Amino acid sequence: MCSRARMQLKPPTRPKLYSGLMPQAERDPYRALIPGLPEDLAKICLALVPRSHFPVMGAVSKRWMSFLESKELIAVRKEVGKLEEMVYVLTADAGVKGPPHWEVLGSSGQKHSPLPRMPGATKAGFGVVVLDGKLVVIAGYAAGHGKTCVSDEVYQYDSFLNRWTVLAKMNVARCDFACAEVNGVIYVAGGFGPNGDSLSSVEVYDPEQNKWALIESLRRPRWGCFGCSFEGKLYVMGGRSSFTIGNSRFVDVYNPNNHAWGEVKNGCVMVTAHAVLGEKLFCMEWKNQRSLAVFNPADNSWQKIPVPLTGSSSTCFSFGIHDDKLLLFPLVEEPGYQTLMYDPTAPTGSEWCTSKFKPSGSCLCSVTIKA
Repeated sequence: MCSRARMQLKPPTRPKLYSGLMPQAERDPYRALIPGLPEDLAKICLALVPRSHFPVMGAVSKRWMSFLESKELIAVRKEVGKLEEMVYVLTADAGVKGPPHWEVLGSSGQKHSPLPRMPGATKAGFGVVVLDGKLVVIAGYAAGHGKTCVSDEVYQYDSFLNRWTVLAKMNVARCDFACAEVNGVIYVAGGFGPNGDSLSSVEVYDPEQNKWALIESLRRPRWGCFGCSFEGKLYVMGGRSSFTIGNSRFVDVYNPNNHAWGEVKNGCVMVTAHAVLGEKLFCMEWKNQRSLAVFNPADNSWQKIPVPLTGSSSTCFSFGIHDDKLLLFPLVEEPGYQTLMYDPTAPTGSEWCTSKFKPSGSCLCSVTIKA
């Protein structure tokens, strides 16, 4: 009787818990991206949703917001073939008072969707870079207040969540400088400082730490220049060192591997527009708006490509990129002008055609984001 009672009161055997081997979603279902689904599959499900729904999806949970803000989302969308290419244009409407505004051109090129207004004062002489599928607008000077109002502010537009955020300020306020994304970080070089002095300082932005750090300076001050990236190196081209010294044809090349600057002696001067397409740099020089100057970093060579005459012979251009083709937008709105498009892979004689991509006003600058 007593032994039978003891047998009935014996606690049942408890199953072993292998918490170290169990997926996070099973250990804590409330932290799962999508409860009941493996993490990888849940990420694919979210990545397949049209990006127009992402701003609303971000409000579902902190986990969803964290994933939508991460660069992993772009990697997953690329893997499942859902990357979308959008052309973002800073445009000014002719005859309309007010600051320029950013807009995104849809795949047809005719749909204009305005972006939320960028924080801060309207600026000129700023830099624009695409980093991890986001548009980054860097420094510049307050428009209408002269270059004494030089800024160190940096703003980022998230194309998934359709919102602007403020990033860490730079160490040195500057305008009219070179900037580019290289190996997942942003480099800024040269420009004008708050006192109107020409700068040689260079700094780099780490998105993981949201921090700017000064690195090895340029060999000489440089302003009015631009930057681009080839084979993991930063190229700084154009501009000049002072008002008394002529425009520089020297190209400063920074190698992040050994943290050192090198030099190439046959650059391009007084560049009004530039864009990297494939493994080549396309430039438009101020003195010749009817010819593309194309730089091949493989052998540091240049070639000239004539631009067909369309519209007024005085038309100046800003560049854009779509579907691996170069777009030529007019800097000043011109009635009847059709956007020229150059296809470097087309057969000889058929490289040029027109495109339906057209900003709602004059194009001040343009970037392309694949995300």
